[in-house]
Amino acid sequence: MNQSLQTTFPKDFLWGGATAANQIEGAYDKDGKGLSTSDMAAYKDPYAGGKVDNFTFNVNSVELEEYLNHPDKYLFPKRWGIDFYHRYKEDIALFAEMGYKVFRLSISWARIFPTGLEDKPNEAGLAFYDKVFDELAKYDIEPLVTMSHYEMPLTLTQKYNGWVSRELIGLFEKFARVLFERYKDKVKYWITFNEMNMNLNSIYTGAGVLADKVDNVEEAAYQASHHQFLASALAVKAAREIMPEAHIGCMINQIESYARTTKPEDQLQALKADQINMFYPDVQVRGKYPNYMVRYFAENNINLETKPEDAKILAEGTVDFIAFSYYMSHVTEARPDAAKIAGSFDSPIKNEYLELSQWDWPIDPIGLRISLNKLYDRYQKPLFLVENGLGARDELTEDGKIHDPYRIDYIKKHIIEMKEAIQDGVELMGYTTWGCIDLISCGTSQMSKRYGFIYVDQDDKGNGSLERYRKDSFYWYKDVIASNGENLGE
Repeated sequence: MNQSLQTTFPKDFLWGGATAANQIEGAYDKDGKGLSTSDMAAYKDPYAGGKVDNFTFNVNSVELEEYLNHPDKYLFPKRWGIDFYHRYKEDIALFAEMGYKVFRLSISWARIFPTGLEDKPNEAGLAFYDKVFDELAKYDIEPLVTMSHYEMPLTLTQKYNGWVSRELIGLFEKFARVLFERYKDKVKYWITFNEMNMNLNSIYTGAGVLADKVDNVEEAAYQASHHQFLASALAVKAAREIMPEAHIGCMINQIESYARTTKPEDQLQALKADQINMFYPDVQVRGKYPNYMVRYFAENNINLETKPEDAKILAEGTVDFIAFSYYMSHVTEARPDAAKIAGSFDSPIKNEYLELSQWDWPIDPIGLRISLNKLYDRYQKPLFLVENGLGARDELTEDGKIHDPYRIDYIKKHIIEMKEAIQDGVELMGYTTWGCIDLISCGTSQMSKRYGFIYVDQDDKGNGSLERYRKDSFYWYKDVIASNGENLGE
């Protein structure tokens, strides 16, 4: 045996940060951009029920009509973001100051095809991303591009009810081919869909589907996922034709599941929870549906509409790497609502051994090491941790400082476990912390739930100067990157 132990992060490890277009760009109606599904996420008081409600991003048909007919009555924070659209040079310079090797961003489909139905793309939208990629290239920062990150042209929801319609497959393939032809010399790392498994949590956010317009929400979520699997596979095939040197991956929200007890029924339920999560990369890495889902669909009265050619499309469009987000682990047990708990962010079963964030998310760095090992053992494909971070309320002091030792502690502990996983033999490509600059929260549309190393002066109502300030964690992460993960400030 000639293998040697990898004790440090690889020399070409991709350190950086992650964002999404609908949470940072703003300029929702500029330069020909059309309305997207995320533009309809109205701000709602997340504390109205007496506790933090982490999910206010769902929109039904009644709400959608109300928002379209009376937009002035509501706040839509994702429409203004943090004005990255006009401040991208300033922000990228700050990323470069930290030493980023990679910056994860997404492309707004509605900025390229305003309704999704156009024959020709919007040149102004394409030109904007050209400028962003060129600015990143100035600092030798690789872009990691998510093609669909929790938004799509609103017209496709209105006309087809989103991804429950097979019509979207061809429209997405057209979008993908335009991106690949335009940016083939500027972008080599791509992700097709962000956190596809979260369709099971919010069918509107992940798939643009109005839940009150379908008979069976779970079936619709899996039908939408099937169409996204096909669209992703066709995009992978197109990428290999147009830019054979590129790397294209899938992505899930990895939620490590623990059994509540050693009771065999609880252990079995933990396995089932893992399978629901792993179903998505199982299809996209292995190119076919796993047998356990055949039983799940049968027992839960889920009937998918498919075509004979689907199997071939999936088999020919498998991905190069698995990207994933990791924020927490969950505890599960054998109980009637176990399936619902497995994918929820606010599980009623608490882990007594873990601390909670200010948003009651369990903090579990060792769970990350477990997840890394499970994913790599299962697929033997490179992994990319593209989201991980701590949402917290940060305070800007009078002298322009932000002291965030809690964020440093959180990320440091997760980096330690990443290094342990690398020593376990896991092939890890890189790490992009979520919300490297403060942005609009996905779930609550808050600004006050801050993740970044860079503070943005803006409140939940959109008030503020939008000035950028370096937090203590900014300087700490800069040292981490410069030392390739060796200097963690101990």
